[in-house]
Amino acid sequence: MITIGKTKSVCPECMKVLPAKKCIGEDGIYLVKECDIHGKFQTLIWEGNAADYLAWGRENLSAESPVNPKRKEKACPNNCGLCEEHERKGCCMVVEITKRCNMHCPVCFASAGEDEENADLPISEIEKQYDFLMAHGGPFNIQLSGGEPTMRDDLPEIIQMGRAKGFTFFQLNTNGIRLAEEEGYAKKLKKAGLNTVFLQFDGVTDEVYQILRGRPMLELKKKAIRNCSEAELGIALVPVIAPGVNDMQAGDILNFALEHMPLVRGVHFQPISYFGRCSQKRPQDPITIPRMLRLIEEQTDGLMKVEDFAGGGAENPYCSFHASYLRKGERELKLLEKKSGKGCCCTTSDDSRQYVESQWSYSTKTYEEEEMTQTNALDEFLLRIHNETFAVSGMIFQDAWNLDLDRLKRCYICEVDSEYGMVPFCAYNLTDSKGKYLYRK
Repeated sequence: MITIGKTKSVCPECMKVLPAKKCIGEDGIYLVKECDIHGKFQTLIWEGNAADYLAWGRENLSAESPVNPKRKEKACPNNCGLCEEHERKGCCMVVEITKRCNMHCPVCFASAGEDEENADLPISEIEKQYDFLMAHGGPFNIQLSGGEPTMRDDLPEIIQMGRAKGFTFFQLNTNGIRLAEEEGYAKKLKKAGLNTVFLQFDGVTDEVYQILRGRPMLELKKKAIRNCSEAELGIALVPVIAPGVNDMQAGDILNFALEHMPLVRGVHFQPISYFGRCSQKRPQDPITIPRMLRLIEEQTDGLMKVEDFAGGGAENPYCSFHASYLRKGERELKLLEKKSGKGCCCTTSDDSRQYVESQWSYSTKTYEEEEMTQTNALDEFLLRIHNETFAVSGMIFQDAWNLDLDRLKRCYICEVDSEYGMVPFCAYNLTDSKGKYLYRK
């Protein structure tokens, strides 16, 4: 195998930090590493040739130091928080307010619902986490997560408290059950200051939910979307894509989302990562960025094309893909180019934070004709344009097989932990082959 790059990774069996190489193989680019105890591991990280792989990783030499960084004590990915060697100060912070869940999904990165003793994070501790974040580079975008965060009846108070602390964007990561079943709940959260619902949405048939979530859920998802739309909450559909389960439904999910604009602001694909509780066996050829983009193009009949997409600018480009469109008709989309070309315009954590806050939120301000001024007319025109934009993105999370510590150093999505501080998402949820976490308790 021809080596085209070097990094560090971990052994999936013992989590020992190992040197790793990026090598050209039969089907694309592989991450290759060898543990002196557990042997050699190689996993496909890119389907395609080396030229395409290297071109995707365009240079972004800018780096940011975390605010008040933690002193490095151990080799990455251990004892993070963020340490002084990290290259991003953070954009989105995942605050897990409960371990409780009203489901027990066969696929769950947090292994939610396993142990519900002392499952709710005390609201006093949430306040401390908010204060910690503001002292370490905030305000950040806050993702309220779990477990299932809607299990807490004080969720509106948690949002209001965060607003009072100075955070301006709140996203709810949810399965949608309570939003669907409780009349007026979505409006209550909107009033409290919630911006966006990141709705678990794995497909358009109940067979998919039966496999990935353990029960049929399609009608419930549709009802949750209706209720959030009535509350004028922005909605992002978030499918976990598993090979052979729902990878054939990427186009159907996108079409469903387009039909439910403007409140549905886009789709954020998450090809399955093999950490936490995962009933799916890790294949030799997991879903890569090129394969996900081909699925999108093929299944939308070219409405969205592979060449429309680029890697993230603030995070490591091999972590994500993104394109934004302007809807011009029922089946017509115009690719929105950024100032630097088709790629992402975000080159810093703050750029990304502001983009996410804008794109995933729905704007509602309107003007009566009699109060319209030239300035107001322009504002309303821009709001209409905003509400006709549609984002398609995806995040390729890392597990113990494909972990690349160079990628991890640029991570700007962090889990907030009262013991460690701000830990990159893929490090916090990393598990060995037996499901033992590196950080999560």
